[in-house]
Amino acid sequence: MDLQNKSATQSVKIFLCGDVMLGRGIDQILPHQVNPKLYESYVKDARDYVRLAEIKNGAIPKPVSYHYIWGDAIGIWKKMAASAKIINLETSITSNHKPWAGKGINYRMHPKNVEVLKAAGIDFCSLANNHTLDWEHAGLTETLNILKKSGIAFAGAGINDIEAATPATLPLQNGKIIVLAYGAKSSGIPKSWAAQENVPGLNMLPDDDEMAVGLIKNDISKIKQKNDIVILSVHWGENWGYDIPLKHQKLAHELIDKAGVDLIHGHSSHHPLGIEVYQNKLIIYGAGDFINDYEGIAGQEQYKGALSLMYFPEINQENGELISLKIFPMETKKFRLHNASKSDALWLNAVLNREGKQFGTQFKWHDNHTMDLAWK
Repeated sequence: MDLQNKSATQSVKIFLCGDVMLGRGIDQILPHQVNPKLYESYVKDARDYVRLAEIKNGAIPKPVSYHYIWGDAIGIWKKMAASAKIINLETSITSNHKPWAGKGINYRMHPKNVEVLKAAGIDFCSLANNHTLDWEHAGLTETLNILKKSGIAFAGAGINDIEAATPATLPLQNGKIIVLAYGAKSSGIPKSWAAQENVPGLNMLPDDDEMAVGLIKNDISKIKQKNDIVILSVHWGENWGYDIPLKHQKLAHELIDKAGVDLIHGHSSHHPLGIEVYQNKLIIYGAGDFINDYEGIAGQEQYKGALSLMYFPEINQENGELISLKIFPMETKKFRLHNASKSDALWLNAVLNREGKQFGTQFKWHDNHTMDLAWK
């Protein structure tokens, strides 16, 4: 598609990213901290993740401001002026001290640190992931209440199955953005985390694709009106590796063809995956982590996990089709987002082009450290 040939109809620009993990080490550098005790096999104190990051890249000026971790992303958000900022929040916001038994890795941040999300102007958090219930049902309930009080929309979890399945709506000047959030067992979500009639939990994606498409189609038909854009935020698949399961591709296509979804916002992979444009609708199979506390942890170096992407799709409100997609490559250093170096940005560009070849998508690199998507 010619990127210069944009539709004259009304459009909306959205910010999307992958996993935002603000617990453990990141919580410990913010103005308020939960008890640093961890229940992992090797690391027993969240402050050790801070020490590992400092050993690698230098001292972090603790405590940091609520704007600190977002770093260069703040300037990009101001420049791009998206109508909505949508993230996958993989951190419980709670002071509850009881972790989910036997899970091992548990993310939480102090309730007062919700200000870090407000500092970034986050509009929506997907909660249908494998860390939302890390601190038991009490931790989830507190997370829900804090987000509600903070005016931050969410979907994918709730005090019961009805709330967990309820889409979020983000108003636009003319129309709205509708966000549905689902979590798949393939991302490591325990089956017992599913919300029930009287039990808090997550909105789980049915294993049966036909059932999933029918369910999502029904939800969308109840709420979608003219000039509305429908985003499906889904946590699915493995953390590492570039292979995209055929099951995911088939389901994504059917959700666009049959259910009325305009954009698939996939996450769970710790690094970005190939991007597809199907029927002129954007499919992000794996957005990659946006920010986490993995900075000083060795392993999986071939994926360059410190690198991340800021996605800014522009969508035609009349038909939900993609007009353009601009991406900004970032790097986490000292638990703070920085513009990626040119060499790292070009590496990401090459990876996305390699992985997008099967879908007929390619990114063009610009000297201002941005990438624009072209598709067939």
